[in-house]
Amino acid sequence: MHRRIKMSISQRIEKLPVKRFHYILLISAGLGWMFDSMDTGIISFVLPVLMKTWGLTPEQVGNIGSVGLLGMALGAILSGSVADRIGRKKVFAFTLVVYSLATGLCGLAWSYASLLFFRFLVGFGLGGQLPVAVTLVSEFTPAKHRGKFLVLLESFWAIGWLLASVISYLIIPNYGWHIAFFIGAIPALYVFYLWKYIPESPRFLEEQGRIQEAEAVYRLIAGEAGPDVKAGRTAEEAKREHRQPQKGTAKTKVLKRVTVAELFSRKFLRRTVFLWLLWFGIVYSYYGIFTWLPSILALKGFSLTKSFSYVIIMTLAQIPGYFSAAFLVDRIGRKPTLAAFVLGTAISAYFFGLGNSVAMILVFGSLMSFFNLGAWGILYTYTPELYPTRARGTGAGWAAGFGRIGGILAPMVVGRMLGAEMPTETVFLMFAGVLILVVFNVLILGEETKGRPMDEL
Repeated sequence: MHRRIKMSISQRIEKLPVKRFHYILLISAGLGWMFDSMDTGIISFVLPVLMKTWGLTPEQVGNIGSVGLLGMALGAILSGSVADRIGRKKVFAFTLVVYSLATGLCGLAWSYASLLFFRFLVGFGLGGQLPVAVTLVSEFTPAKHRGKFLVLLESFWAIGWLLASVISYLIIPNYGWHIAFFIGAIPALYVFYLWKYIPESPRFLEEQGRIQEAEAVYRLIAGEAGPDVKAGRTAEEAKREHRQPQKGTAKTKVLKRVTVAELFSRKFLRRTVFLWLLWFGIVYSYYGIFTWLPSILALKGFSLTKSFSYVIIMTLAQIPGYFSAAFLVDRIGRKPTLAAFVLGTAISAYFFGLGNSVAMILVFGSLMSFFNLGAWGILYTYTPELYPTRARGTGAGWAAGFGRIGGILAPMVVGRMLGAEMPTETVFLMFAGVLILVVFNVLILGEETKGRPMDEL
C-alpha cells in the first residue's frame, strides 16, 4: 500500500487498463477532430467552384490553400507553448471556436483577398487544435493501448472529410459554396459540451504541482478512491484545497518548462530533427495532393459532380487505412508501420499520376488515401511519445508548425507546376520522391516507442 502512495499519477495512468472513460474521451476528442477535418475538406471542394466563379488562376488557388497552412503553422507553434503553460483543455476549446467561426466568415467572403484573410484565421485555429488534442488524449491513455487510441482518434479525420465530401456533393451544386462554409461554423456549439465533460490532463496538473486536482481527475479515470484521495471530493473542492495547503504537507516540485532552444539540446536533438523532417514531408505530400485533388480531377476533364463523387470514394478508403494502422502500431511498432504506410503512399501517388482511366484513378486514388491517412494516424501517435510531459505541447507544436511550412509550399508548388502546364504525372512523381525521402528519415533517425512509458527518456 505504501508503494502505491509513492507512485506518481503518471505512473499509475500507465498501468491502468482501458476504462469506460477512455472511450468517452476518444469519442469526445474525436468529434473535435472530425470537425477539424470537415472544415479543412470544405475548402478543397469550394476551390474548383471559385476557379470558375471568380476566374482564379491555379497560382491563386494554390495561395488560398497555402495561407491556411501559414495560419496552421503559427497556430501549432503558439498553442503548443501555451498549452504547456495554461493547460491542454483551455487551448483545445479556444481553437475549436476560432476555426469554426472563421469558417463561417469564409461564407461571407466578397473577394479573393477577404477569403485569404479568413482562411488564415481558419488555419490558425485548426493548427492550434490538432497537436493539443492529440497531446491531451495521449496523456490520459496507458502505454499498452496508446498507439491504438491515437490512431483511432486520427480516424475521425476520415469521417470529417467524408462529411465535407457529402456536404459539398449535396449543397454546392444546389445551394452554392457560401452555404457549405456556413455549415462549417456549426462545430462552435460543440465547445459547450467539451468544456463540461472533458477534464484537464492529470499529467499536466501533476507537473504544475496541482496534485489534488490531478488526483481527482485520476479517480475519475480509474473509478477508484485510494487511501491518498478523499472519497467524494469534487474537482472544485480539490482546487480549493490546493489553494490552501494543509499543515505539514510537503511542497511538490514543479519541473521547469522546456524552451524552444532545449528542443535542440543533446537530449532532444535527434528526436526533434526526426520529427521536423517527418512532419514536413507528410504535410507537404498530404496538402499538396488532397487540397488539389478535386481540382486536378476537374482539370483531367471530369465534371465537378463526378470529381466530388470520386473523392468521396477515395475518402472511404481512409477508414480501413486508419483501422489497419491502429491494428499494427501496437503489434509490430511505430517505426516499421510508419515506414510501410509512407512507402505505400509513394507508390500509389506515382501510379495515380499516371492514371488515364476512371478505374486506374479510383484504385490508386483509394490506395493513396488508405496509406496516407494511416501514416497520419501513426504520426500523431509517435509525436507526443518522444517528449516528456513538460515539453510535450511545445515539442509537438513546433514539429507540427514546421511541418506546416511544407503544407504552405506544396499547394503553391502544384499551382505553379500546373500553371506552367506541367503534366499531372510530373506533379505526382515529385510527391513520390518526397515520400521516399520520408521513408529514409524514419528508418535512419526514427526510434521505437511501442509500450514505453511517456516520460521515460
